[in-house]
Amino acid sequence: MPRNIWLMAISLSVIIVLLSNAAYYFLTKKTLEDALNHEMLAVAKQIEFSVEQSRLGADKFQEQIGKELRVVSIAAQYALDPDVEKVTNDQLKELSAKLGVEHITLMKRTKDNIILYKSSDEKELGKGTKTWDPWYVAFNQLFDQHEVKIDWLGQTLPNFWSGPFEVASTDPKSIYKWGYYYDGTTNYIIDPYVNYTTLAEYEKLTGINELIKKSIGSSDSLLEATVINPKTFGKGSFDTINEDGDVQEHLLQKDIFYGTYRYKADKDVDYVQKAFNTGNNVSVQETIDGKHVLKMFIPVSADAGVNLVDENGTPIQGYVLSLVSDYQVIQDRLDSQFLNIGIVIFLVTGISLLIAAFAMRYFRQTREKVVVVTQQTYVDEINSMFQSIRAQRHDFLNHVQTIHSLAELNKSRELVAYTKELTGEIRLMNDIINIGNPAIAALIRSKISQAESYRIAFTCSFSGLNRLEMGIKTLDVNRMLGNLIDNAFDEVMKYPEECRMVELTGNQVDGFIEFRITNTCSNAREVTGKPLFDAGFSTKDDAHQGLGLFTVKSITEQYKGTVQIHADVEDRITFFIRIPH
Repeated sequence: MPRNIWLMAISLSVIIVLLSNAAYYFLTKKTLEDALNHEMLAVAKQIEFSVEQSRLGADKFQEQIGKELRVVSIAAQYALDPDVEKVTNDQLKELSAKLGVEHITLMKRTKDNIILYKSSDEKELGKGTKTWDPWYVAFNQLFDQHEVKIDWLGQTLPNFWSGPFEVASTDPKSIYKWGYYYDGTTNYIIDPYVNYTTLAEYEKLTGINELIKKSIGSSDSLLEATVINPKTFGKGSFDTINEDGDVQEHLLQKDIFYGTYRYKADKDVDYVQKAFNTGNNVSVQETIDGKHVLKMFIPVSADAGVNLVDENGTPIQGYVLSLVSDYQVIQDRLDSQFLNIGIVIFLVTGISLLIAAFAMRYFRQTREKVVVVTQQTYVDEINSMFQSIRAQRHDFLNHVQTIHSLAELNKSRELVAYTKELTGEIRLMNDIINIGNPAIAALIRSKISQAESYRIAFTCSFSGLNRLEMGIKTLDVNRMLGNLIDNAFDEVMKYPEECRMVELTGNQVDGFIEFRITNTCSNAREVTGKPLFDAGFSTKDDAHQGLGLFTVKSITEQYKGTVQIHADVEDRITFFIRIPH
């Protein structure tokens, strides 16, 4: 094999290795990303379960507080005069302390408002509720002794309604849960309320934020987890200004339920909305503060409950869980794996180059030996042919004298026989010379001599080979013909001398080189069904290696040619080769 072919093979191997490495890189990257996604989803499930348990527990906890506020209201009703004018603020202070609530306020209905008329908390006194939408609607429904029905989170019991914990309008720094009771026996609504401390203690016990911290601490990649209200997230502040000009926050409309939100990106609002509206996870890669992160937004379906409301206080059916992971973890793992792979590739490449070098050296030595043997064979066969020509010329005078003597003796029969034999030998030599290719001619001359010694009727005919182009090497032509002729000779030697027939023809026409060799074969049809061209297959009983016809087919296919076998009715088999050039 020429050196440039070896270089092409090595270059192709390098390209294949590079492509394989690139494919492995992206496959590994995809695998690591999938693993990170699975890890994030597992953490999300854990947080989701805890959030749901805490949220449902908080719902039940607030319901229980609401029931207790109703009991407090009924107890206050029995303790107070039914006329609000006869109740004092000091009475309410004493009563709230006894009943274990923060404060008790009595609400009086006027012509165009409902006033916080009496209270244990002086900040409440004289405040109107007409702007407290939709709470003002609930107050009027109670005074009308109707069941409270408003599109707002709340708890409705007989003659009673309670909203969720919320920031107080009269005290923006405090969070309370109020209860409102009215059964028609008084001229006021009894309004006991408790502060947020009890619920805060419960939420601390359920430990959602603590769970998020532990999840982040136990993960190599998780940076942040956030439970988001999709209806209020990114819509700005819902704070209002109360009657005293103070800024009043609204607990229900807060956009972050649990966790932190430090890794902010411009399109987070869009991703949250997409996840919530489609119900599908949304994964994006961002660079935030110089850190490459993977953000996942996971929609969670849930029944309406505490804190699950939109900007208008209308209950919603779920929230969005946002997880942020450090993408550098994937890159570090890739770098580690490819460092190991690089070392392996370096070692394998080094070993491969050594093997290739030894193989090239061995092949070069083998090729040189084959060339030497082939050249020596050609030289011997060509010398044999030239020796025959020189012998004919040397014997020419003897032949002429013999013919002259036979003519003088009137030996016409002997003269005819002698000249016939002489012209046949000369014609045969001329036919061999007229092949036009010295190497092929030498091969044929050698095979003719071999056929004569074997008593084989070997005939050959060639045309056009003097125009043999460089598309096919003479060496390869001789390898094919030599193997075909040897194979034919081996076959016909199985039969009596009169049946030993081998015919060889060769020509070049229409861009093709064609060779046809036919020989005697008693079981030709049976032989054609066997894998004659397979390496190692042989129909001979002796120690033949079965490589002759395999070599013929290999050379033919190397030149994009075809080889066919035919069996006719005269117990003959024909091998037909056709090669474009």
